Amino acid sequence: MRSRGFANDKSTFYIEVQCSLSNHFLFNLQFLKTPLGTTAMKSYARIMLGLGALVAAAPQVTQSPDSPPDPPARSSDPTGVTSHGPYEGPEPTTIGALSRPPLAESIAPQPPLPVTYINNDGDLQADSMPVPYQPDGGAGTNGTEPYYHPLSDFDYQSLTLALYQEWIELDLFNHGLAIYSEEEFEAAGLTAEDRHLIAFMANQEIGHATMLSNILGPAAPPQCTYNYPFTTVREFVDFNQKLTRFGESGVYGFLGHLDSRESATLLLQSITTEARQQLIFRQFGGLFPMAVWFEAGIPQSWAWTLLAPYISECPANTTRLAWQNFPALTIDNQPNINKVDPNEGPNESVTGSNPSNSTVEPQDNYCVEATGIGSECSAATSRNRSIPLSYPGREILFSWGDVNETVGPNNSYVTSRSPLADEPRFAMFVSQLNATYVPLQNISGNSASAIQPNGSTFEGDPAVNDTMFIVLTSADPYLTPFNLSLINPYVYAGPALYQAG
Repeated sequence: MRSRGFANDKSTFYIEVQCSLSNHFLFNLQFLKTPLGTTAMKSYARIMLGLGALVAAAPQVTQSPDSPPDPPARSSDPTGVTSHGPYEGPEPTTIGALSRPPLAESIAPQPPLPVTYINNDGDLQADSMPVPYQPDGGAGTNGTEPYYHPLSDFDYQSLTLALYQEWIELDLFNHGLAIYSEEEFEAAGLTAEDRHLIAFMANQEIGHATMLSNILGPAAPPQCTYNYPFTTVREFVDFNQKLTRFGESGVYGFLGHLDSRESATLLLQSITTEARQQLIFRQFGGLFPMAVWFEAGIPQSWAWTLLAPYISECPANTTRLAWQNFPALTIDNQPNINKVDPNEGPNESVTGSNPSNSTVEPQDNYCVEATGIGSECSAATSRNRSIPLSYPGREILFSWGDVNETVGPNNSYVTSRSPLADEPRFAMFVSQLNATYVPLQNISGNSASAIQPNGSTFEGDPAVNDTMFIVLTSADPYLTPFNLSLINPYVYAGPALYQAG
C-alpha cells in the first residue's frame, strides 16, 4: 500500500491511496478535498487503519506459472468385483525361475573390507569440505546427474519383485472393499472412514506401481490375477497386515544392496508408506500397532516364496523372476488374533502368510465381541492383551511341503532347495535385528517342533514379537541383518509368518 497527498492551499488536502493485493490486482481509492482540521485528520487516520485491516484480511490471489500435464499413472483405480481364483489354464510352457549357470552352491564367507575411516573424537577427519556445510564423503554427492534405472541383474530382479508386490496390494485392497458389504465391515468394527482409508491405500499403490514401472522400463510386469485365502472381513484385514509385513521386510532386505542408489532412494520413499499401511492393518485387527523397536529385512527369495502362492495367472510374456521358491512351511498351532485366549480350543494350522480363522469356538472366546481392557480386539488405535499371543518356552509345531511342487503365476514356478539343505535341523527365528537358531525336536517325516526362544534385541526389547518370520534350516551359520541372504542355500522350508504378538 502506498499513499500520496498534496495541498492546494493550507486548508485542503487531496489523498490518493493505491493498494496492491497481488501482482495482478490494483485498485485506487480517492478521497476528495477535505479540510485538514483535527477532526478530519482523525477521520483520515481511521480510514487508513481500517483500509490497512481490510487489505490484510483480504484473500491473497496469486497466479501460479503454467504447470506441465500430470505424469500418467500406469493403472487406474479398479472398482467393483474383478476376476479372482486359482489357476485353471493350460500347462505352462515355461517352468521355473530365470537362471544362468551358477558359479557355486553357496557364497563363501569373506573377511571384512579394509576399514578406511575411523572417528573416535567426533571431529571432522578430512582436511577439507567439498562445499560449505557438507562434510567430506558420501555417495552420489559430487553433482553427477542421477540415473533412476537398474544397474545390474540384481537391481532389475529386486525391483521387479517389488513391483509384483505393489500390484497385488493394489488389487487386494480394492478387492476386499468390493466383496464385503458396509454391514460386514461395521460388524468387524470398521467404519466408513476406515474403508475410505483402505481405498486411499489402494490409490497409493497406483503411484508405487507406476514409479517402479518407470524405473524398470518397457519389460516391467503388468498386474496379474490373484487368489486369496480369506472369507471374512477379519481375515481380509489379517491377511493385509501379513502381506504388507513381508512386502515391507522384503524391500528392507535388498535396499542397501542395490547398485542403483538413485532407485533405492525412490523405493525407500514408497516402502515407508507401506510401513504405515502395515501398522494400520494391525490396528484394524485389534493388535498392538508396533510391538518391536526395529523391523526385520528378509531375502528376496523369502518374500517371493510367501507372495507367489497368491498369484494365480499373469499375462503371456510377463517378465519372470530369478528368485527361489522354497517348500511351504506351516505352523500347526499358529496363535489366532481373533481369540481372547489363543491357547483355548483346537490348534490352527496356517501356511505361509495365510490369515487366522475368524470363526472361533467357543463363541465366548471371540475377542471382537469381548468387553474390557485386555480382552477386546476390535479395531482401535491400540490394544493390549491380558493373555499374550505367544511366550518364551511355547512349543511351536511345524509341517512342510516338498520340492518340485508347482506354485505361482500359471503354476509355472517350482519349489526347490539346495543340496546343502539336506535335512531340517534348526528353526531360525528372524525378528528385528536378530536371527536365532533353535534345534528342531520330534522330527518325523514332514513335521517337527521347536521351543520359542527367550532373548532380547537390547535390554527391554524381546526379540521374538510382532508379526515375524521362521524358516527351517540345515545349518546355523553366524549371520547379521546385512548378509542374511547367505542362509538361503541352507533353507529347508519356509518362511512362515509367526504371529508372536
